[in-house]
Amino acid sequence: MARPDKAAAVAELKELFENSPAAVLTEYRGLTVAQLKELRRGLGENASYAVVKNTLTAIAAKEAGIEALEGQLTGPSAIAFVTGEPSEAAKVLRDFAKANPQLVIKGGYFEGNAMTAEDITKLADLESREVLLAKAAGAMKASMYNAAYMFTAPLVKAARTVDALREKQGGEPAAEDA
Repeated sequence: MARPDKAAAVAELKELFENSPAAVLTEYRGLTVAQLKELRRGLGENASYAVVKNTLTAIAAKEAGIEALEGQLTGPSAIAFVTGEPSEAAKVLRDFAKANPQLVIKGGYFEGNAMTAEDITKLADLESREVLLAKAAGAMKASMYNAAYMFTAPLVKAARTVDALREKQGGEPAAEDA
């Protein structure tokens, strides 16, 4: 029979799994409490970072229907449960791991799909959602401008051709007829 404290921990982890579109599994061996606090501060409201027990986490993940972490729950583990933008949390973890080599990104999941450490690095390399939206809007504006130019170019060319023919025949240019 499960102890009440373990059952409560599993229930809490299961809820975190269900409410997070993404999670990143890390190994934190060798990090100080101050460094972990700095990492949590860096993640801010974008993610919550928790040191977890592997067996309880495996049970909670299985109950939540997440199979992406199977086989990765070894050694001292901590999970960043992402509640905000996944690329922002991945950037914070990647940058912290560069500055503190003791933090090892093992893997994770994003919307139910398993992710390797390399996948998380690629996710961290993505620009923020706002930047990508701004680039898309700029590209759309440029293509609309090009389309408008293409529609008006034949009219302008025709007007110039008519003016050139009038000048050649000895008439006044159309701009001076007014």
